[in-house]
Amino acid sequence: MKQLTEREALARLQRLKRAYQRRMRVGYEHAARPCRTCPTKGMCCTDAHFVNVQITRLEAIAIRETILRTPRLTDDEKRSVFERARAAVERYGLTGNGAQTFACPLFDVRRGCLVHQRAKPAPCIQHACYDRWEDVPPIELQWRVEYRVERLNEGVYGTAWAWLSLPVWLKLIDPWSDGAELRRLESDWRMVCKEHRANRTSPHDRRILPVLKVRFEKRF
Repeated sequence: MKQLTEREALARLQRLKRAYQRRMRVGYEHAARPCRTCPTKGMCCTDAHFVNVQITRLEAIAIRETILRTPRLTDDEKRSVFERARAAVERYGLTGNGAQTFACPLFDVRRGCLVHQRAKPAPCIQHACYDRWEDVPPIELQWRVEYRVERLNEGVYGTAWAWLSLPVWLKLIDPWSDGAELRRLESDWRMVCKEHRANRTSPHDRRILPVLKVRFEKRF
């Protein structure tokens, strides 16, 4: 893939996510329960037994830039987002080994999802509360978007990235950190890539891409 600058890739990522959000809104969300009627606001975001979203390096950067630039948050509130991510990594024992559940550090009680309009992960865009399986958006739609997200990451970072739980990535790209952990991982990822090339496989191939579970409740 042609080498991209991070800025170019972020612009493409935002266009991709906007188109995906529009498709969900027009084609599927009319059959889902409205979030405003939920008896527990933010339940889908804060249930530590439910949320298992993984993201890429580019998506983490998009989230960070959205948080840092929003006028809705004070400097202390912006910093607290990354502190919550760090706390989530420790509390839930998050690592780079597969999908793990956690309470999302991007949810704010007063404002909802802090990156809803500009940097929402694909599984979160696809998720809604449906009563009938036949109304649920095909998972292939999410997989296609995530494949394109992978390609953007490869165009910017080469092999220096991986699919990781959202709090893990926010911890790695925390603007108030020294970046040492990310630099160490970059070296590890490049080494892994050399091993995969020797075996003619890809370090980023996955049979199952990150999915946010969909809840179904029986109505009486």
